[in-house]
Amino acid sequence: MTFTTRFAPSPTGPLHLGHAYSALLAHDMAQAHRGRFLLRIEDIDQSRARPAWERQIYEDLSWLGLDWPQPVMRQSDRLARYRAALEQLTAMGLTYPCRCNRADIEAAAGAPQEGVPQFGPDGRIYPGTCRSRPMAGRTPQDVVRLNMEKAISAVELRGFLESGPEFNGTHELDPEQLLSAVGDIILVRRNMGSSYHLSVVVDDADQGITHAVRGADLFEATQIHVLLQALLGFPTPEYHHHRLIRDETGKRLAKRDDARAIAKYRAEGARPQDIRAMVGLPPSSC
Repeated sequence: MTFTTRFAPSPTGPLHLGHAYSALLAHDMAQAHRGRFLLRIEDIDQSRARPAWERQIYEDLSWLGLDWPQPVMRQSDRLARYRAALEQLTAMGLTYPCRCNRADIEAAAGAPQEGVPQFGPDGRIYPGTCRSRPMAGRTPQDVVRLNMEKAISAVELRGFLESGPEFNGTHELDPEQLLSAVGDIILVRRNMGSSYHLSVVVDDADQGITHAVRGADLFEATQIHVLLQALLGFPTPEYHHHRLIRDETGKRLAKRDDARAIAKYRAEGARPQDIRAMVGLPPSSC
């Protein structure tokens, strides 16, 4: 199988140095293995996605010296594919509709118990208020959740290989960890047709991603993705969670950090090799 990586930004703001590092690293890894580097636009949140930011992504990455096969996969074109994956999980009896809003979940969670985590990789751990509701009663205002207890009983849990420096090695999924520290994740959000977790798993499988390169902040979410891959019959790629690019105070960069936007460096006369040096990558061999 061809060594295949990807970079999957959301068109909701300017790309910054952290994005540059992730894209360049994924591209470099693919080139080193004579593989493929793919670009994917994660735009299922149409309330925040903007065409201008998508155009800026293409311009910034091209300026950095990256290229990728066409056409580019865009999540907003793939809602039917996500719906089919959801229907597969529903047919297995693993999903339920949830009408709870954030305030409802906060109230139902009650006083935190000592030693029990309140938050996991999908946000506040859901207390299961709507778990008995059938999918037949779903309304447009409902999100759809995965019944974690049923899910881990429906499949043989698999592990995953991690090549990133911080988490290097083989990791096995822990059923108790999934129940207590992850909980019933959201598969479909309101007015979006999917969620990050469901979309990224389907997209990686459909694009034939063999090595998923992304930031260390997503490491804890990997257990969710590996579980969904097993449930949907998808292969599990090797993961490489890289360090995050931070500012002078140690805070990770965000899209609101316009001072570190790639476009700003371009406008100030920086060269692509300057960006590589800023994020600690060697000069390009091209």
